[in-house]
Amino acid sequence: MSKTLIRGAKVLGGEPQDVLIDGTVVEAVGQDLSAEGAEVIEAGGKVLLPGLVDLHTHLREPGREDSETVLTGTRAAASGGYTNVFAMANTFPVADTAGVVEQVWRLGQESGYCDVQPIGAVTVGLEGAKLAELGAMHESAAGVTVFSDDGKCVHDAVIMRRALEYVKAFGGVVAQHAQEPRLTEGAQMNEGVVSAELGLGGWPAVAEESIIARDVLLAEHVGSRVHICHLSTAGSVEIVRWAKSRGIDVTAEVTPHHLLLTDELVRSYDPVYKVNPPLRTERDVMALREALADGTIDIVATDHAPHPHEDKDCEWAAAAMGMVGLETALSVVQETMVDTGLLDWAGVADRMSVKPAQIGQATGHGRPVSAGEPANLTLVDTAYRGRVDPAGFASRSRNTPYEGRELPGRVTHTWLRGKATLVDGKLT
Repeated sequence: MSKTLIRGAKVLGGEPQDVLIDGTVVEAVGQDLSAEGAEVIEAGGKVLLPGLVDLHTHLREPGREDSETVLTGTRAAASGGYTNVFAMANTFPVADTAGVVEQVWRLGQESGYCDVQPIGAVTVGLEGAKLAELGAMHESAAGVTVFSDDGKCVHDAVIMRRALEYVKAFGGVVAQHAQEPRLTEGAQMNEGVVSAELGLGGWPAVAEESIIARDVLLAEHVGSRVHICHLSTAGSVEIVRWAKSRGIDVTAEVTPHHLLLTDELVRSYDPVYKVNPPLRTERDVMALREALADGTIDIVATDHAPHPHEDKDCEWAAAAMGMVGLETALSVVQETMVDTGLLDWAGVADRMSVKPAQIGQATGHGRPVSAGEPANLTLVDTAYRGRVDPAGFASRSRNTPYEGRELPGRVTHTWLRGKATLVDGKLT
């Protein structure tokens, strides 16, 4: 069994310590550790975090391997410091049966770069009409615990209630893409001043907020758990805050791009900024940051949504919605939350590893950096600053809104159960 000694790392941003990995686990954490024959990583000044966990990733396989595969997506995840990702169900065929989720799970095992936990569809074919095989997916080898029709909203209140009741039996959670479809027909961007000036169809905040309000009340009524995907408005924050104050079992996520970018960027008509939910206003961005800091929003999730060049290099109205995010997420969180003083690195570990692992029941992930724990770790050079160059991405797609933008921080090493998947910024 190999040993690795990480020397002088700031564990969760604290005082420098040595961390000794022996095989698949952390053997010791302390000062002046030594181990004969161990590979030594000089980590002075760098921050050591538990491996990141993404509760919202699109790996596209099966069916859209021109955008991404489980292999390329998990390589991108390892590059971004992730050791576990949850793969959304909007594949072709849809991950609405035990067979499809097991296929995705096995592809993740074969990749070796990152654990992959499939998310099962709530409804057959994401059509919102009939519950999918929730129990069978949970009992499959993939052990699905999170269900979502992401990309589409479970808009029928009766279907949503039934889903919440069903997953309650085995402790699962329904992750809702909150978008009232009748209010967003033809929507191209956030409804507001900019959409009015540009003449683009508006996606109103109330389309998100009305579904969240309905679903937290449904969750309270049936005594189940609901998770809100990619929350994006100040009003949504207030609804979740109210629901939590009532003791409703709700969790929520925010994406890195909603923490940084605003709808003003759409004035460029560059489809790289087209995303669902859309980029919102500066007021929304500030409210999301504050809510992530105070715990109203529980986690950061990437909503990594790769698309081939031709689906983005076209006129705005025809372009696909979505952005890649796995390889830049931690840098964006450092810029928006750490460098602004809203979160410390322990807080980042909580929002990007501990809490998402808890919500998704990802055993072995989001654990403390301490002796006896699985060696799922990521090392970050927080002093680094550099411009984003998508040509160097491990993802198969390049649709990043940060191309050419200077961002802080760089993941230098990632370990999955003690095995290095990224060394000095390069995939192994």
